[in-house]
Amino acid sequence: MTSALRASPSPRAIQLVAEALGLRPEETIPYGRGFLKISLSVLERLKQAPLGRYVLVTAINPTPLGEGKTTTSIGLAMALSWLGHRSMVTLREPSLGPVFGIKGGGTGGGRSQLVPSQEINLHCTGDAHAVASAHNLLAAMLDNHLFHGNEFRLDPACIRWPRVMGLSDRALRHIRLTGADGGERESEFILTEASEVMAILALASGPDDLQRRLERVLIGVTKDGQPVTGERLGCVGGMTALLWDALLPNLVQTIEGTPAIVHTGPFGNIAHGNCSVLADAMAIRLADYVVTEAGFGSDLGAEKFFHIKCRTSGLWPQAAVIVATLRALKLHGGGGVVKTGQPLPMGLTGANRAALQRGLANLEAHIANVKAFGVTPVVAINAFAEDSPEELEDLRRWSIDAGAFDAAVCTHFVDGGKGAERLAEAVTRACRRPTSRTALYPDTASIKEKIETVARRLYGAGGAAYEPRAEQQIEEAVRLGYGGLPICMAKTPLSLSHDPLRKGRPTGFTLPIQELRILAGAGFLTAVCSGIQLMPGLPKKPAGERIGVDPKTGEIVGLS
Repeated sequence: MTSALRASPSPRAIQLVAEALGLRPEETIPYGRGFLKISLSVLERLKQAPLGRYVLVTAINPTPLGEGKTTTSIGLAMALSWLGHRSMVTLREPSLGPVFGIKGGGTGGGRSQLVPSQEINLHCTGDAHAVASAHNLLAAMLDNHLFHGNEFRLDPACIRWPRVMGLSDRALRHIRLTGADGGERESEFILTEASEVMAILALASGPDDLQRRLERVLIGVTKDGQPVTGERLGCVGGMTALLWDALLPNLVQTIEGTPAIVHTGPFGNIAHGNCSVLADAMAIRLADYVVTEAGFGSDLGAEKFFHIKCRTSGLWPQAAVIVATLRALKLHGGGGVVKTGQPLPMGLTGANRAALQRGLANLEAHIANVKAFGVTPVVAINAFAEDSPEELEDLRRWSIDAGAFDAAVCTHFVDGGKGAERLAEAVTRACRRPTSRTALYPDTASIKEKIETVARRLYGAGGAAYEPRAEQQIEEAVRLGYGGLPICMAKTPLSLSHDPLRKGRPTGFTLPIQELRILAGAGFLTAVCSGIQLMPGLPKKPAGERIGVDPKTGEIVGLS
């Protein structure tokens, strides 16, 4: 093992991190303070390199505060380094919507975070801005085409290409655009992280694939029902140019100097929720162990990881870590209600063994979900300062009884990589167990069969119900030849069901599908459950109210 990659108590110069990984100087591009872009030529040079072990980090259904999935991913990668392994973590780039909305920063926290955290949280290397520009370029050229005579005879009522922006703004969910003839058509803004261009960037295997996918995006249909794709508007070259640097993964590091790649940022509840295929393809050739995080729980990001990302990349994990906390399981067991901006109730923070035991049903569902894909689950119990040692030990034992290969109490937030060594040891053992690549549905299944397979097997639903608009969109997707694409479910992360108030492990409910969106370039269909918005709103007390700049030091404050 390269000595410079050994665990460290502090970060190092990013060029030294790249050198320790075996990256050559000509394969990296300095990009701001603490960042290097990695050239795609690395993949060609290492195409015959042995692949490292691949570990997915997912979670139970969280409280609105989050349960520390990112800190656990970072802590696990650092712990693997302390154990003497070449390890890396691959994560999505934080989104400005949550940074200024409910969540705040998305780079971990305490002794388990990425650096430079402020820059990563705010603009990173500008990849999200490039996505928004490329997406909106197509929107502008589409409306310009309509203004200059609509040569392709697009039906204005059937145009399905929205505009995007990076900040949450509920006022832009529905807009009206004035056409050349003075008529109006309805449109919308969605969050940049829900953009098909973001999904394309995350799933593209290289420049050629990026361009092919942009050419395939479906922007609408003609008045006689024929598809019109991005290629016909003549702006794919411009979109590709805007995305050229954004296609290159970003090398950063953890607070202990463990290499990390942050790249692309599709949300886990309204998009496919995983970092880029390119990030993982590079990391798995550079390291012995690659830890990657999927957004939210096994019902969302992990399911999409298996059915969409793995389908595209050809990679499959040897183990999956399920992050759980006492407070979230007590919430699922009826121990209290979490309200953003208010202290947690004693029923969630104090001793409450009865609620904890009742809430275990939620964890059992997520363990079963991971095992359904043929992957070995390990439970990471993310401990908080107020947690009872007795309850933590109860949960560790109960997790194994519920079907986990192993479970470990983790203190990485306070202790860094050393606080996750027990988890890392369990993960290395889990990675030696046999894995089967099990998809829950074949490509040949119908759209409704795919939706209902996920709903029944992973959510516990009794079935699905489709609003008239969704029925029409499903018929159209089949008619246009997109019926073979996988499904990306857009639903709440706060429950296994579509209803955030249904805690624990609900069963027998009907999953309501309000619309189906065709993302032909990304290569999937998005089924939107009732109540889900692709443009979130800000809470009553946005996190942005806490963010500012210290005038004496120039340091940004309030991002954690």
